[in-house]
Amino acid sequence: MNEQNSSSLYNKNNENNENIINNNNFSNEKLHNNEKIFQEDANSEEQHNENINQETHKRNYNVRFAAVKILNRYDRSDSYIDKLLNAEYQKEDFNKFDKALLTEIVNGVIRWRGKLDWILTGFYHGDFQKNLNWVKNAMRVGLYQLMFLTKIPPPIAIYETVEITKNIQGEKTAGIVNGVLRNILRNMENVRYPEKDEDPNYYLAVLYSFPKWLVKRWIEQFGYEETEKLLVAMNKRPYIPARINKLKNKKEEFRKFLDENEVIYKNYSYHDDTFMIFNPKINFFETSFFKNGEVAIQDPSASLVIQLANPQINWRVLDLCAAPGGKSFYLAELMNNTGEIFAIDKYESKLRFISEGAARLGITNITVMNGDATDIDFDEPFDLVLADVPCTGLGTISKKPDIKWKREVEDIIKLNKIQDNILENAAEQVKPGGVIVYSTCTIEPSENFIVIETFLQKHPEFQLDPAEKYLPEKVCSKGMMQTFPHRHSCDGAFAARLIKRLV
Repeated sequence: MNEQNSSSLYNKNNENNENIINNNNFSNEKLHNNEKIFQEDANSEEQHNENINQETHKRNYNVRFAAVKILNRYDRSDSYIDKLLNAEYQKEDFNKFDKALLTEIVNGVIRWRGKLDWILTGFYHGDFQKNLNWVKNAMRVGLYQLMFLTKIPPPIAIYETVEITKNIQGEKTAGIVNGVLRNILRNMENVRYPEKDEDPNYYLAVLYSFPKWLVKRWIEQFGYEETEKLLVAMNKRPYIPARINKLKNKKEEFRKFLDENEVIYKNYSYHDDTFMIFNPKINFFETSFFKNGEVAIQDPSASLVIQLANPQINWRVLDLCAAPGGKSFYLAELMNNTGEIFAIDKYESKLRFISEGAARLGITNITVMNGDATDIDFDEPFDLVLADVPCTGLGTISKKPDIKWKREVEDIIKLNKIQDNILENAAEQVKPGGVIVYSTCTIEPSENFIVIETFLQKHPEFQLDPAEKYLPEKVCSKGMMQTFPHRHSCDGAFAARLIKRLV
């Protein structure tokens, strides 16, 4: 019962009392009983409100405590955040609002960890990094809410952080955490960052929360201004990309559904069948459009790769690194469920995602197989081989912010060998006159343009088929596809279409 209802109850009882008194139709006993009833109602109201407050505090605490637990697991393992979040959802009784807040806090802390740590280090008396991970992550969770979640009142954000710290480390540490967060709150406008003129790499790394080695590398490759725009775009909260299933073609019905539910969206500029959804007020995965396979979740950069492949009816197609299956699905749709697509993945546990997704979308021409893309071999060659190779994933940081902290420069060198080997095997599996499409979800030139240039030098029997023939020029560079988050409002991705010459 809310305050207004309580006030109405009070006025109604008083009004009844006055009528009884004025009409002299009462006894002291009746009046006493009436007052007793009112007092019992008031007590009941107070107890009800107290129960609500306790329940709210419990849920607030549980969500934030779960966030700290996940961040601790992230720090001591190689697991990615999305898997850790999903595991926590299975264990805890979270409603959809709890899940949304937990996802926001965890991803937000990872996205802005460098900046958060810079501020906490500056305000903490002593060495912030020497704290236990539990305490550091609790403070990060608290500060993230103060800086970025403006709808959460600062006292609540600080209080819950202090309570978590108290349960982990006791009153003394909790008192320190309380003091640090309150001091930051009072002086938020006075936070100082590294001097831009003294060390521009470090300035951007701290301000936008990226590893310094990566910022330095991108400034060398793309220039300072371009890198800053890239960092800004990669720190934006991700959208949901919903692509219309060509086999079912419910585009106008889906548009109407979005309008009726007041969802903010736009059609993607370079792929008209993709809707970019920015404020999903509903659980999209519970809608009939998703469950019935009328839409697929696929970033437009991935859809453009398949548009570049330009598969034809009745083609024989090999997808060498297929899981979770998004590109195979779109290939099947463009082929109108004709021909055959062999979807291969090295990890057998991932194959079910391809089978389940194909069934949901109504796709019947995909054969799922377990195999290693570097050496799998077929007797009959293919019209099209898609080599969507393992890569650093640096183009997907907006959706997967943990990638920027997991990667090291050495990873690029290791992955280059795998990429070269997969492309070499693709060359063996495609028939003369056939097509190879090499693709990544990174913006790293050494995983993209350089791989293709090196391959073409070694293999004169292949030639580059200009991407401009199949895609808008704005997503093309040097005859290949290259997207950037800040230029094209999608993931950073790359693709090249190669044709094997007829002998």
